[in-house]
Amino acid sequence: MDIQLHYIEQGQGLPLILLHGNGEDHTYFVHQIDRFSKAYRVIALDTRGHGQSPRGEKPFTIKQFAEDLHDFMDAKGIAQATLLGFSDGGNIALTFALKYPERVERLVLNGANLFPGGVKPRYQWPIELGYRIAMLFAKKDEKAKHNAELLGLMVNEPHIAPSELAVLTMPVLVIAGTKDMIKESHTRLIYKSLPNAQLELVKGDHFVANKNPLEFNQVVAAFFEK
Repeated sequence: MDIQLHYIEQGQGLPLILLHGNGEDHTYFVHQIDRFSKAYRVIALDTRGHGQSPRGEKPFTIKQFAEDLHDFMDAKGIAQATLLGFSDGGNIALTFALKYPERVERLVLNGANLFPGGVKPRYQWPIELGYRIAMLFAKKDEKAKHNAELLGLMVNEPHIAPSELAVLTMPVLVIAGTKDMIKESHTRLIYKSLPNAQLELVKGDHFVANKNPLEFNQVVAAFFEK
């Protein structure tokens, strides 16, 4: 591993790794860390090039972020963990689970998508426009280059076929907001493509874990207690 990921850790018990979304950091999960550290060893990561984790030299891709997670778990001696991923963090968790299913006890996918077409057009179009603009200035401006990399993740990734999900036999909670930026039909497609999944829609937008934590945490806790 070419970098050390920044993380915070709280609690004891089975490892629960929290993976934030695009352009965020571990603090997104402020309402989950305290709640779940009462029963789990909660580890909240900053993805490569996010928060306090360095960018490094390796590719800025969902697949690389999944490899970073694998290296992190190896370095920490974590053989198996529950992964809770939000948005791009959900995409990282899913990508990781497809490659290393034996390392995942349970999976919580919050606002994840299998491909860019899973995002509602009114949200995706401004992302694509912002990406094109950032790309114009990326060679001359470091901030534009960083923005282009972040937006590029949402424009160009992920690329997971629904049929690929059939191999994931661990329990999965698919959770999204009732007014999510991910199409409800796409969230349902993810749910239906997984052999051992349950679907929950929580009142709110894409950011339900942060904005409606009481209901979100209740749903996740009930899934964990099953």
